[in-house]
Amino acid sequence: MIAPSMLSADFANLGRDIEMVNQSEADWFHLDVMDGVFVPNISFGMPVIRSIARVAKKPLDAHLMIVQPERYFETFHDLGVHYLSIHYEAVTHLNRAVHQIKELGMKAGVVLNPHTPVSLLEDTIADVDFVLLMSVNPGFGGQKFIEGTYEKIITLKKLSHRKNPSALIEVDGGVDASNAARLFDAGADILVAGNAVFGSANASANISALKTAR
Repeated sequence: MIAPSMLSADFANLGRDIEMVNQSEADWFHLDVMDGVFVPNISFGMPVIRSIARVAKKPLDAHLMIVQPERYFETFHDLGVHYLSIHYEAVTHLNRAVHQIKELGMKAGVVLNPHTPVSLLEDTIADVDFVLLMSVNPGFGGQKFIEGTYEKIITLKKLSHRKNPSALIEVDGGVDASNAARLFDAGADILVAGNAVFGSANASANISALKTAR
């Protein structure tokens, strides 16, 4: 599956880009929510997500790069978010937070920064719907892909096979046509792509190319 990152869309023509994703072969809308505290950048918040949700025809996948994300779970549910992911590094009581998300009817995901080992999910992965592996340091688009991600996907796939075979693996950061096939082959189920989608005139064709990279 492919989830275009709306952080890379043209916000002067956001409606146009949303409709492009609606009409494309993309599977989800990926929404990067940053607070300038957990990561050194600020992206967009509730008013923008509400506007996207109003016209989006595909599931909304919100990635919270914020401190104390549990404060906003109900808000994101009310906005129409389907998939909600929180950082392992940002939550003190991870198990509780995952169950709070699921109790609201959303799919719950845990995000790992590049330096965070997969082994730390040993006691959590049975409860999650998906795991998002960051393949760049979170906060900014357009960064160089971290090569160690492939091995991390393989390790995560082995863990999920043992404890939660239905858990999806999502990868975000530096994804493009040069590495999409290898990421899928390693075990990724969902690729988040920003610049690789919106960085040229034919964004819909870019999505199709990523989706058929295998």
